[in-house]
Amino acid sequence: MKVVRVLAAISVIALVGCGRVNDLRPAPGQPLPVKPLMARTTPTPAELLTPPTYARPVRVDDLVTRSQPRAADPFDLPPPTGGAAPPMSPTTPDKPATDPAGVTPKG
Repeated sequence: MKVVRVLAAISVIALVGCGRVNDLRPAPGQPLPVKPLMARTTPTPAELLTPPTYARPVRVDDLVTRSQPRAADPFDLPPPTGGAAPPMSPTTPDKPATDPAGVTPKG
């Protein structure tokens, strides 16, 4: 039972330690990354951590921006036969039906 309590205490301390917030700095003795070729100045750590717009594009495929009832669809019509299944193709018991490729179904 003591082992469970010790492990729980260690996990809580580790979890609390993850929440510390400090300014980002390079490791001691290490400089910031070198200046990019076309840049005027060396970027700061905050600039390096800010994703560019192409990394997080704005969604443009959501066409409905607010909830509203749908307009009537003129092509949403019931089948012309009232929903009944189409009639079976005429076949005789002596001659089974074949598909257009000429293959006779089994069964």
